[in-house]
Amino acid sequence: MVEKLSSKELIALEDKYGAHNYHPLPVVLAKGEGAKVWDAEGKEYYDFLSAYSAVNQGHCHPKIVGALKEQAETLTLTSRAFFNNVLGVYEKYITEYFGYDKVLPMNSGAEGDETALKLARKWGYMKKGIPENQAKIIVCENNFHGRTITIISMSTDPDAYKDYGPYTPGFVTIPYNDLEALEKELKDPNVAAFLVEPIQGEAGVYVPEDGYLKKSSELCKKYNVLFIADEVQTGIARTGKLLAVDHEDVRPDILILGKALSGGVYPISAVLADDDIMLCIKPGEHGSTFGGNPIAARVAMAALEVVKEENLAERAERLGKIFREEMRNIDSDMIELVRGKGLLNAVVIRPKNGKEAWDVCVKMAENGLLAKPTHQHIIRFAPPLVISEEELMEAVDRIKKSILAFE
Repeated sequence: MVEKLSSKELIALEDKYGAHNYHPLPVVLAKGEGAKVWDAEGKEYYDFLSAYSAVNQGHCHPKIVGALKEQAETLTLTSRAFFNNVLGVYEKYITEYFGYDKVLPMNSGAEGDETALKLARKWGYMKKGIPENQAKIIVCENNFHGRTITIISMSTDPDAYKDYGPYTPGFVTIPYNDLEALEKELKDPNVAAFLVEPIQGEAGVYVPEDGYLKKSSELCKKYNVLFIADEVQTGIARTGKLLAVDHEDVRPDILILGKALSGGVYPISAVLADDDIMLCIKPGEHGSTFGGNPIAARVAMAALEVVKEENLAERAERLGKIFREEMRNIDSDMIELVRGKGLLNAVVIRPKNGKEAWDVCVKMAENGLLAKPTHQHIIRFAPPLVISEEELMEAVDRIKKSILAFE
């Protein structure tokens, strides 16, 4: 039997044998259920990161895990060299669920974004008539779409792009939430698409002004440019609607999904579009060995069923309002700003006596709640959507206690 290791020993193993491309809080998680996780020593925490919104349906949801187990014992992978008996059923289910003609299944969010970029360029050349190798895609400052070479080529974060050049050309960067800047660039006939996060999650839960997404979509239609929504983090009920664009009744030309598409059980992403766009890619022009495998198909259907059956969007909308009100009522000058939608929220921390967002997160962990800073001064709060109101209020008490400890 393998010796049971302590948290300290497990952290030391990662430090010695793993790449140092992450800087985690010093907590080693060993078990999860619903909105809670437990460390290697058995201490309980509320999870207020949800694996960056991948476990919206809660940790180890029995229905999703059940689908995984059942399919794993039957057929795991065929590649797309052959048909399998689950993929078509899943494709029908997800396209009807979100209202599109076609889906292209992938594995990670970054792969979903890469697929959308390829689709947009292909459409630009085949349908819009952009001259070869001249297609441009508009992106926003402070975006986060993944970490591939092409995706970091459109990043404005030095941590993401520094020392990774030369960079992929073809991107035009504009300020987020700036319709004037968008329209100026859309006038270029070589622009194929506008790629945008409905809420900028990694940047610190920046919520654009009401109407920004709707007007952006309308401007794209006016100039015959594809509107691509990266809903990898904001989708699947996180913001109080099934999709964050649903708050403004926007239907993207290309929709990118990931993370909670599996409930955190398996790497699954998907790109949805109608035939006019999706069928620009022909056999042999794009693919993935694992994309659309039988386990992924079964897991994704179960994950999406849970969202509807448990009314997770409505729950996120209701509890999010409670959470933001509670945060704004904390009597501490460390809290500079509270913002968010649904259960995707952020608190901007004003440093005090040398203590910053990281220190607040360490204190919260001591008090049994896990969250992570982004950009040194912002804490993102995103619990699993299955959290109950009673659990939410208990978690709020732990957050308050932690912040007030610095008074």
